[in-house]
Amino acid sequence: MLTIRDLTKTYANGVRALDGISLDIPRGMFGLLGPNGAGKSSLMRTLATLQEADSGSVSLDGADGRAIDVLRDKDAVRRQLGYLPQDFGVYPKVSAADLLEHFAVLKGLSDRKRRREVVDGLLNQVNLWNARKQKLGTFSGGMRQRFGIAQALLGDPRLVIVDEPTAGLDPEERNRFLNLLAEIGENVAVILSTHIVEDVTDLCPTMAIVSKGKVLLTGKPGDAIDALNQQVWRKQVSKDELDSYETRFTVLSTRLVGGQPVIHVFSKDSPEPEFELVEPDLEDVYFQRLRMHARVA
Repeated sequence: MLTIRDLTKTYANGVRALDGISLDIPRGMFGLLGPNGAGKSSLMRTLATLQEADSGSVSLDGADGRAIDVLRDKDAVRRQLGYLPQDFGVYPKVSAADLLEHFAVLKGLSDRKRRREVVDGLLNQVNLWNARKQKLGTFSGGMRQRFGIAQALLGDPRLVIVDEPTAGLDPEERNRFLNLLAEIGENVAVILSTHIVEDVTDLCPTMAIVSKGKVLLTGKPGDAIDALNQQVWRKQVSKDELDSYETRFTVLSTRLVGGQPVIHVFSKDSPEPEFELVEPDLEDVYFQRLRMHARVA
C-alpha cells in the first residue's frame, strides 16, 4: 500500500503542480488519469524521489512490513521502486542484454551467475529474449518501452511507476505493453499515469482523476461509470450549431461521425427532443469531472 496525504508542490515560476493530493494506492494496477499539465508527472517524480515536495507525507509498506517514509528515506524507497519515466533514454549502440546487465550491477546484483539469471528472466518476461543481442537503437517504440519495464523490474520492486507509457505506440504494441503491465500488477503496486482513458478502462481496478494538481475523483472505474447512468445523452448536430450547444449544455465530448459532429451531453433530463440516452463510459466520467472542476475554478 502507498499512502499519500496532503502532498503539495509549487515551482519557482508560481505553478502549483500538486495541491493537497491524497491517495491510497493498493497492490495491483492503479490508473492516474488526467490531461497534460494536470500534475501527474510532478506526482510521479516526487514518488520516484526525483524532486522534493513542499509539504505532505507519503509512506510505502516495505518488504519487512514496516512503512518507509518516501519523502525522507529516499535510499530505502529506491531499493523497492521501479520507474519508467515518460522520456526513457537508452544507449543506441549497446545491446539489450548488455545494458540490462549494466543496470543490474547498479541495482546491486553483484553475483555474476545470479545477475545473468535475473537478466535472462526479465528479457523473457518482456518478450525480448530473441532480440537480446540487438542494438537498442534498432528497437521499435514498443520494444523500447518493454525494455524500460525490464529495467524497472530489476531488484523485485514493490512499487512500479510508469508515466505515459503507451504514447506513440501503434495498436499492436500498445496491447502487448498493456498485457505486460497487467501481468506485473498481479504481484506489485503499479501506478499507470496517462491521459489515455482506454488504458485505465482496460487495466485498472482502481483509479484517480486529477486536474490542476487536485484529485477530482478516486475509486473503481465501474462505480464512477454507474454514477452517470441515465445522465448522458447523444445527438448528431451540424457544425454551425455546435457553439450554441456548447453554450447551452454541458457538452462532454464531440467527435465527427460521417463528417458531422456527434455530441455527448451531461444532463439529468433529456436536454431537448432528438437526444438519445446512451450508456456512459469512463471517457464520459473523465470529461464530466473536468467540466465540473473548470466551472468551480
